[in-house]
Amino acid sequence: MRQLKRWRCIESGVNAPEWNMAVDEALFVGFREGDLPILRLYGWETSLSAGRFSKIQSRVNLEKLKEREISCVRRISGGGILVHGGDLSYTMILPRESLLNHGVKESYRTLCAFLIRLYEKLGLKADFACDVDCETTHSDICLAAHEAYDIMIEGRKSGGNAQRYIRKVLFQHGSIPVTLESETWDPIFLENSGVEESATLERLGKRVRYEELSESLKEAFCETFGTTLTIDTLTPFEEERAKALLADKYTQKRWNFDGKTV
Repeated sequence: MRQLKRWRCIESGVNAPEWNMAVDEALFVGFREGDLPILRLYGWETSLSAGRFSKIQSRVNLEKLKEREISCVRRISGGGILVHGGDLSYTMILPRESLLNHGVKESYRTLCAFLIRLYEKLGLKADFACDVDCETTHSDICLAAHEAYDIMIEGRKSGGNAQRYIRKVLFQHGSIPVTLESETWDPIFLENSGVEESATLERLGKRVRYEELSESLKEAFCETFGTTLTIDTLTPFEEERAKALLADKYTQKRWNFDGKTV
């Protein structure tokens, strides 16, 4: 990756899923040539996020979802349906030219390298699925699928990562699971949730608070990419754009469940 010496870092804390995805899109569509690349860190209230093309109605028990008051939001990225609430998520927004001559799969290897370093700092050996001969399996439920550049620890998949490109901008976000309870999530899905087989930090014997994990992630990021982080907040313009997206898109059934913007 072409050297990006300084990144803007936005730490959003734990939020509702609709706000998380509204902020992600506001930062993505507002990114312009010459802007500092962005690393955003955030947590979730208990919820689901679905990939841009996920078929929620055929994968999720909507009655159980409503009964348990669990929100579901659709992402602008691809990938499958992912559970949230015991995880730390990140978003990266950077010029596409930074990964010139990288294909999509190669870009995952480059951009996810800081996650491998994060787990190393936590005393865990993580590898890409393709490097440990993990069989590729497909599912619209994120934790039940295995793709080439999923991160594996002790034979278990850790979280998920997804991308989106527009114009000259590359967007990637992903999740580091700290704790997930299969009792919470298995009844929500109409097929294997993958939760019981996933590599949460708690399951791997690592007890770490959200704030500690966030600090370790920032350190791993800087060490991996040889960069520094400038801590920042949303600008008034970014916040207003996010609020508009929240009202017009991310709180609307037509987007979250049907994948339609109008």
